[in-house]
Amino acid sequence: MDKLTIDAYMTRSPVTVSAGEPLSAAAARMQAEHFRHLPVTADGKLVGILSARDAEVALAVGVGALTVGAVMVTQPFTISSHSSLEWIVMEMAERKCGSVVVVDEEAVVGVFTTTDALHALEQLLGRSRRRRRTPAPQH
Repeated sequence: MDKLTIDAYMTRSPVTVSAGEPLSAAAARMQAEHFRHLPVTADGKLVGILSARDAEVALAVGVGALTVGAVMVTQPFTISSHSSLEWIVMEMAERKCGSVVVVDEEAVVGVFTTTDALHALEQLLGRSRRRRRTPAPQH
């Protein structure tokens, strides 16, 4: 079997936000578009990631006009689009990580989330079932 890579399963061209954006605006966007994670970029390069949970907690505390940069995780887990699906799924499970930012040549090209991992599993199990249902050739 060929090596399965993240490229085939990641969410491409994800929406990004800037560190200076008001947290309330980013949180509203995440809620409206059903995102749980947003890569944070500056000058086209990844500088962090904002999770919906972190935004909700910060907004609930209500400490003035917060920006995305005040709440984001500054060293997000990153991989290349050519990373092994098997390896990254194991890493995410071990780290209890809900998303990974996919970066190629310093540019954000995608996001791979637990939802993407479940879609990959669904596809792979479907292939396996189809193979088992196909009768063996009779000689």
